[in-house]
Parts: sequence; C-alpha cells; structure tokens
Amino acid sequence: MTATAGAVVAVTVVLANPVAAAQPEAPGTVTGSVTLSGRLLVPEAASAQRLTYWSRGPRGPMQSTAAVYLPQGSPPSGGWPIVAYAHGSVGIADHCAFTLNPRDYYLDTVYPLLLDAGYAVVVSDYVGLGTPGIHPYLDGPSQARSVVDAVRSARTAVADLSTRWAVLGQSQGGQTALFTAQLAPADAPELDFRGAAATGAPSNLELAVPLAGPWIPQLPLRRTTTYFGLLLAGLRVTAPELDIDGYLTPVGQDVLRIVESECVSEADERVKDIAIGAMLRRPLDDPALLAAAAAMTRIPTSGYSTPLFVAQGLADLEVPAALSAKLIAELRLSGTDLQVEVYPGGHLEAADQAFPAVLAFLHRILGRA
Repeated sequence: MTATAGAVVAVTVVLANPVAAAQPEAPGTVTGSVTLSGRLLVPEAASAQRLTYWSRGPRGPMQSTAAVYLPQGSPPSGGWPIVAYAHGSVGIADHCAFTLNPRDYYLDTVYPLLLDAGYAVVVSDYVGLGTPGIHPYLDGPSQARSVVDAVRSARTAVADLSTRWAVLGQSQGGQTALFTAQLAPADAPELDFRGAAATGAPSNLELAVPLAGPWIPQLPLRRTTTYFGLLLAGLRVTAPELDIDGYLTPVGQDVLRIVESECVSEADERVKDIAIGAMLRRPLDDPALLAAAAAMTRIPTSGYSTPLFVAQGLADLEVPAALSAKLIAELRLSGTDLQVEVYPGGHLEAADQAFPAVLAFLHRILGRA
C-alpha cells in the first residue's frame, strides 16, 4: 500500500462512524484527526493534519474538515501566526474536497510560500465537502463560518499556534475571504483577526442572476455554464423552498447532475459547450429567488474593522474586471481600509502575479514586516 493510499484508508477509518453518528457541538469542536501523508503532505511542512470539526451551514450545524500545516523550525514567541487559506472552486462532490483530492497548484506553490514565510496554514474544505450534506456553493456566510471554525479547531487540536490570524483566498475563496473579514472579529473575539486578502473574488453576481433566461447564448467567458450550474446547486441547498428544478429544462437538469457529481475541471469538459439559455425554461426573475441569491453571494461593502487587500486581473475571463471595479468603488466609498492591486493576467495568473504584494500585506497586518 502506498503512503497516499494509507492516508486515504486512515481518513476513512477515522471518519466513517463518528461523522455519521455525531451530534452537533459548539463551532470549532474537533471530532476527528488524522495525520496527512503522501501527496497531501507539503514537503515544506513540519507536520500536516486533517481535522474534522463542527461548523455552521446555511440551515444549522454541519461538519467540515480542514488541513493544518505547520512550518519547520521553532515557533516564535506566542506561536505560529495563522493564514487561513480559502481555496477556489473545486466542485461540490465529496471526492473533490481538497483534503481528499490534492491540487498541485496549492501544494506546490501557495502553501510552500506561506510556510516558508513562517505562517501556519489552515485550509477548510467548507461545510458539505467531504462531510455529510451538500456544499452550498458560493454561500458566503457559511463558507466564512467554515473558515472561522477551522481556525478555532486548529487552535484546539494543534500546539504552537498563535491567536493572530488572517485569511487569504482566491476565486470562490476570495469571496469567502471578504465574508470572513466582516464576520470574524465579532464571531470569534477570542482570536486576534488581522485582515483579509482576496484575489479573483467573484462579486456582484446578484446583478447577473435576473438577466438569466432561455435567451442567453453561449458566452465568451471561461467555465460559465459550470459555475452557473454550481450556483443553482448552491441555491437548492440554501433555499430548497424555491423549487430550482422548476426553472430547469432537461438539459439544465443534466448539467446540475454533472456538476453535483464531478469536480470542476471534469464537469466543465462535459458542459462547456452548453449555453446557459439551454438550461432554463424561464427567467430567474422571481423576487424570492433573487433575494436568496443576494443573501448567498453579495459581498459586504461596509462594516469591516480590519484592512483588506483586493487584487484583480484585467484578462480574467472568469471574474470580469468590471464587476470587481464596482466592488472596489463601493468599498472605498464606505471608508474601508483597502489596498487594491491590478495585474495584466487572467484568473489564476493574476493571483500568481499578486503573491509578492499579498505576502507583504500579510507581513504588515500580522506583525512580521
């Protein structure tokens, strides 16, 4: 048996019975732990654990999982400062969870850079990814609670962690990071939250939802149908009373079945040639549906008590710069302590281009400059 296979077996043994039978406990309560190995262990990490913990979904308590990586060397006085990394879209099927399905980009690039900079890295899978229930995709409030409760759980289960922490996220994780920044100070006062960095964060999606209808052609954007299907799947979780299926054609039903069972890249290969209009029987213009979509996706534009960093790529075909420009303008008008950086690259390229500035921002807010 390989090391990776052993890790997967260990995860299965630890989680099989406790997760199914567990009763809800306080947010951040740890119910399981396993040491990660094989491809899930970043070489730059001194240790890596997968924690199962209680968090809060859109309709009550849910369990989630998180990976916790510690830097090598001796921790500084007060423990390692924490960067909670909010990952981008991987899908909503259980096998897509990061702690079960490693992603080279994070393991080879993002996490090593953070660990080498002296930060412990905590990565939530978000509720419903690899745990009971369905992941409410792009439900910013529950994704933020998953992150806050992951940090709580890490502080409980792992030694040498500071109370100082910040959140960094890309794409879906960028949206999560901004929701987390507004939630964390009041939700977890026992922790010392310092701020958030978001790259490629989808915003103002609630403005696009009422435009969707049978007339929408194929759009010159990347993964539009996949993300739209995931958004509708998320709405089915957060607002089941809306009867999302009643809006869907047979093609739309097939798209949702695909995005609910496959990870993002695999799903996109199957649905990328399907127009959004082919998915819909009628427009998404019901006021209750629009209110539910806004509650899920609308990034707060005021009420932040810590600094924010927002980066956008001009060539981004997944999160158009025009929508981010509106978000940035509204954040500035509200008086938010905001650093904005714009890069020439696309969705992932801009995140790479932003990383030196992101690290400088994290050093500043976490007191390591």
